[in-house]
This record gives sequence, C-alpha cells and structure tokens, in this order.
Amino acid sequence: MAETKTDSILATGRRKTSVAQVRLIPNGGGKFTVNSKTADEYFRGHVRQLAAIRVALEKSEQKTYDVTVKVVGGGITGQAEAIRHGLARALARVDTGFKKIMRKEGFLTRDSRMVERKKPGQPKARKRFQYSKR
Repeated sequence: MAETKTDSILATGRRKTSVAQVRLIPNGGGKFTVNSKTADEYFRGHVRQLAAIRVALEKSEQKTYDVTVKVVGGGITGQAEAIRHGLARALARVDTGFKKIMRKEGFLTRDSRMVERKKPGQPKARKRFQYSKR
C-alpha cells in the first residue's frame, strides 16, 4: 500500500535554536529515524539524549508507530528536546488521553529559555572586564 499524507501525523517541536519536524506513521514496528539515520546512530554516545527522545513514547505506551524526524539547528541537547516536544505534540493529536499524559509530564510546553545576548563593553552576556582602581 502506498503511503499517503493522511496516514501520518505531523508536528513541530522547538527548543533553543533547534527545530524538529516529527512524522508519526501508524501501523509501524516502532522504528525511530532521525535525519535518515537510526536514533542510536544519530545520538551515538549520548545516552541522556536518547532517553529524552524516547520518554514520550514510553509514557504513552505506544509501540505501533514509526517515527521519522528531520531536525536542524542547535546542539545535541537542544535537538533531542525539540524532538521530544514534537513527538509529544504529535501524540497529543492522536488521542486526548495522550494529551493529558503529555501535559502532565510537561512535554507540551515549549521551553522558552534561550541564550542571552552578548552586551557591548562586556566580554560575555553578564561577565564584566576586571575593574582596575589604579
């Protein structure tokens, strides 16, 4: 059977400067693909990030969806949390029961914390140059 656009559920997740486009494909075997690689290959050696992307599926106890993700921007942690946010939003579209679970865990709330900008006359955002009295 050919896959159509109505078969899959799309959602977008964001964190810091990372944006993840998540596609849930029903009646799958639980495959998790990130940027055309398996999740284990993409997050190789990053156990915490692997756990972060899988926690939404584990909380909803769903094993029948294949997950395909396209993620850009930011670093490994920002990308992992953007994937979690997008996956939670996709699962919330599937069933209202999942929405309650995702809301309770805090996965549907976009984490708005961003890097503070560097200010002029300072070496970093908050650090000051050393004061010299003489």
